[in-house]
Amino acid sequence: MQSCEPSGYSEDDPLSRSLRRRGQPRVVVIGAGLATARALLEQGFTDVTVLEASRHIGGRVQRVRLGHATLELGATWIHGSHGNPIYHLAEANGLLEETTDGERSVGRISLYSKNGVACYLTNHGRWIPKDVVEEFSDLYNEVYNLTQGFFRHGKPVNAESQNSVGVFTREKVRNRIRDNPDDTEATKRLKLAMIQQYPKVESCESSSHSIDEVSLSAFGEWTEIPGAHHIIPSGFMRVVELLAEGIPPHVIQLGKPIRCIHWEQASARPRGPEIQPCGEGDHNHDTGEGGQSGESPQKGRWDEDEQWPVVMECEDCEMIPADHVIVTVTLGVLKRQYTSFFRPCLPTEKVAAIHRLGIGTTDKIFLEFEEPFWGPECNSLQFVWEDEAESCTLTYPPELWYRKICGFDVLYPPERYGHVLSGWICGEEALVMEKCDDEAVAEICTEMLRQFTGNPNIPKPRRILRSSWGSNPYFRGSYSYTQVGSSGADVEKEVGQAPTLHRELQDTPMQVLLSGEATHRKYSTTHGALLSGQREAACLIEMYRDLFQQGP
Repeated sequence: MQSCEPSGYSEDDPLSRSLRRRGQPRVVVIGAGLATARALLEQGFTDVTVLEASRHIGGRVQRVRLGHATLELGATWIHGSHGNPIYHLAEANGLLEETTDGERSVGRISLYSKNGVACYLTNHGRWIPKDVVEEFSDLYNEVYNLTQGFFRHGKPVNAESQNSVGVFTREKVRNRIRDNPDDTEATKRLKLAMIQQYPKVESCESSSHSIDEVSLSAFGEWTEIPGAHHIIPSGFMRVVELLAEGIPPHVIQLGKPIRCIHWEQASARPRGPEIQPCGEGDHNHDTGEGGQSGESPQKGRWDEDEQWPVVMECEDCEMIPADHVIVTVTLGVLKRQYTSFFRPCLPTEKVAAIHRLGIGTTDKIFLEFEEPFWGPECNSLQFVWEDEAESCTLTYPPELWYRKICGFDVLYPPERYGHVLSGWICGEEALVMEKCDDEAVAEICTEMLRQFTGNPNIPKPRRILRSSWGSNPYFRGSYSYTQVGSSGADVEKEVGQAPTLHRELQDTPMQVLLSGEATHRKYSTTHGALLSGQREAACLIEMYRDLFQQGP
């Protein structure tokens, strides 16, 4: 990442001349950049604007109501406590006072609950014995720990593994099961079938289409923050609301999608309607919330003689100028739009990193029932397909999308949530699910629950609620991961500033800065997203240190 050195204001610097007239740099934050905006405002920046495409703040934090329960469509866990700014913010404001022991987990967390017993069921309605589940779990976790060593201990990756976490794990576990002389053939078949269920959970946790696509050589690079993981009973949105406190209402503009960022205006001449609109092929037009395709851009918020190095072209055709823009959009949006979203295009190194890093879709399916059909000791229902014992893929044809559902977690305590199950599905199959209507998904999930429990009398849920991160045009996925062929180094290459296509030019410093969870080594987490925004704000704060020290 480029060092954040003060720019040094020269008489010939167009940015300096513009600042001398206005007295303040103008910073635009695109996306859910509340931490970024707050950090800038607290350090004396007064000309800060947050442009949020959706109609609510929070980005991938979304709190929804189902009956009397508050449910999380997006971020759920605070991952670790020691030094985690999200944890400290929540703790200082009393958000964890009602967190139960089951919502506080040390070590690897399940997708939702550690409280109670996970019930492993087969598609023939059989309950897998507890001792078989424990033996398999011990074996799987032993092999899982081996995957961490390739990065942490510099172990070479052999060709047979294809540098894939899934391929390596599947083959290691499968060979050990087959070579175990103490198991019967029937037990071996059950354990071999479980090889597919566990990677489905891992795929949901990594938000990949398949754990086969996650890089083995980079897998151990991501490390958890020490300390317990926590769920916020009142909802993760409370953290967002705390971050928004103190930010003047006029700073945040909702329902303001961006069509194109025009940057590196080397001559810094006044920008106006001569910029050509870039609406062709932009996905935001599909939502019907932006401006009409083909409309001429409207004059922006600046005087005729002002000079701006960056101009945001909005979907409603408004042109918004700035000295700097901090882009917090998801990796999924960058992958889909980087060619049209930036004019000129980002530097080659950043484009390559965007290509190599991975992002997938992990969706939740909430089912609310009148009464529980599961026992009080059951924390989840895990689905094991016996006919997948020899399968080597986690990809299914569209009509079998439901096979990617790894299971349903029980939300607890029932006094808070009612009788609700939370199902998990990821990858291309999640995208197929998103295209189905609620009735179809509820029907399929009910049939699966009847089939795997062996109970044909399970009623349909009275309500269903589900996420749709993959098809949402403002997200195009849930969160990022290190794809085969990528590494943490790509995170650093994507991160930070694109100051100019020609780095030797000093008259357009740090015009475009990139932040968001995909740009931080703690990728896929809310604290990674927050820290990345504070990092980019710190760069601008350092850059203008002398300006603010001089005073008015």
